[in-house]
Amino acid sequence: MTNCDSCANFVYDEELEYNVCLVDLDEDELYRFMNAQCSECPYYRPDDEYAVVRHQM
Repeated sequence: MTNCDSCANFVYDEELEYNVCLVDLDEDELYRFMNAQCSECPYYRPDDEYAVVRHQM
């Protein structure tokens, strides 16, 4: 299972004062993900802050 803490879609919401996932999952996807019926989140993107810098070099 992927780690949400290292995902680019998992961001801190200042209004709610906790981290939230920006991906709008439908009910079926959320159920499968929360009950570990899928091995990985299909929307996982590594949060690599330096990807743009490496691309420019």
